Amino acid sequence: MVPYHPYPWRPWPPRSASAPTVLSLAVVGVLAALSCTGGLAAAAAAAAAAAAAAADHDTTKGSGRGVGVGGGSHSIRLHRQSLAFNQRAATAATRNYYNAHQAHAHGRDGTREHRHGHGHLASRAGSRIVHASEYYGRISIGSPPQHFLCVFDTGSGNLLIPSKECTDAACTSHKRFDTTISTSAVDIAFADEPMKAVQKPGDDRDVVTITFGTGEMSGVFLQDSVCVGTICCNANFIAATEESDEPFSLVPFDGICGLSLPQMSEGPSFNLFDCFIRDKVLKSNVFSVFFGATDNEESEITFGEYKPERMASELFWVKVTNPGYWQVAMDDICINNMPQNLCNNGTCQVAVDTGTSLMAGPMDVIERLVETLNVATDCSNYHTLPDLGFKMGGHILNLRPDDYVDKGEDGCSVALMTLDIPPPKGPLFIFGDPFLRKYYTVYDRDSLSVGFALANHPDNPNPKTLLISLDDEPPAANASMLLQTNGSSAGSAGEEGVVEREREREREHPPRPPSLLRKTQPSSHQAVL
Repeated sequence: MVPYHPYPWRPWPPRSASAPTVLSLAVVGVLAALSCTGGLAAAAAAAAAAAAAAADHDTTKGSGRGVGVGGGSHSIRLHRQSLAFNQRAATAATRNYYNAHQAHAHGRDGTREHRHGHGHLASRAGSRIVHASEYYGRISIGSPPQHFLCVFDTGSGNLLIPSKECTDAACTSHKRFDTTISTSAVDIAFADEPMKAVQKPGDDRDVVTITFGTGEMSGVFLQDSVCVGTICCNANFIAATEESDEPFSLVPFDGICGLSLPQMSEGPSFNLFDCFIRDKVLKSNVFSVFFGATDNEESEITFGEYKPERMASELFWVKVTNPGYWQVAMDDICINNMPQNLCNNGTCQVAVDTGTSLMAGPMDVIERLVETLNVATDCSNYHTLPDLGFKMGGHILNLRPDDYVDKGEDGCSVALMTLDIPPPKGPLFIFGDPFLRKYYTVYDRDSLSVGFALANHPDNPNPKTLLISLDDEPPAANASMLLQTNGSSAGSAGEEGVVEREREREREHPPRPPSLLRKTQPSSHQAVL
């Protein structure tokens, strides 16, 4: 998840300073929301889900051969769990998410700084049920290996696992890492001196504290062998020694596996993906993510390659603009392929975040979109709603109403959160699970690029109307949906009829099939694999 990093100019903080540690919405948002809605049923479902995910270990596959041996790739099956929580809890969870991303470590001087932000679910409806999902898979740590369920999170940079030293109920309800049974475990004294081991109990060492809106955790630094399937490396990570009951006792997974760029990590050796690269265990320095569209469709994360069979189109690539997050530039937001002029000449920034269950953006933009989309709370206009698109990398990546509208028994609302992140990291949009279910993503460490392709789901609609290359014939657009400068829609009460007539015209006279994903500029990137 996309946290705001208070020290973006430093790869890691000096020992005398507070050290930023960031975590994703997977824990802070949705799961904090579960604690707000009373989660006995959720906890029971979480336990069953965790058992099912643990049983999936033998379904992983790959060709890696361990520490220091190159040429491997490996796919990990991800378990998907659907969640439901009330809108008030979602609002609180968003604030918790932002606050947690401001959390700083306790240095040896015990100081801590905490900043505050705000956010909420954008909707004109009252308190209602919000639906989301979370995805997590299995890793192993130590010799012999100890197995854990983790969220793979491109919006944070550290691996965080409960320690056997933690006796809180939130820890004992999960698997905990036991250093005494791992022959390769090393206690690390300081984040900025990763080779300095703790010599004896009571020696001076860093303790990191991460504050959540509904609780907090504290931990120490360890080093050991970390494996994702058959891909292994020696890496540093955070072992939690204290965890509050909420939200940790309600989560179905044990920890967070941060996959952001190393600027988000405690130090270079704390970034797991960079450790894979350092030890030359990958066939290519990429990983790729496929999220199933339903609970029954398989999801996976692949290290070392990407899979053409997971794509319904060719990949196109967008360069990372500000290393830390997997952050790219967005030129504009579109309604029915019509640019809305919301990005001031392409100045919008997007963090692609596998750990965030929803989508979010600056309040002023999200509220204008909510007004323009005009989703009826009784779902009466659901079947005539427009496509919501994002223009970047010479393409428009569209979402259908069933992607961006939360439709339940109690009505409909736009599933977009407002989240105002201050400079220098903000303002920032966050593309979470709704976007990542629609689009397959590839993260290339060598070229610092993110690849996008339409995800290959069994029930995909016509791909030529979803992912549009702007090199080809300009798509038809519904001009009545263009935003005015005051943020209101140019359409009138007859707007729904205009949209329906436009779609009827497209059904009767389909546009020339474009070459959807021809790159806007030649690239040698695809030769990597």
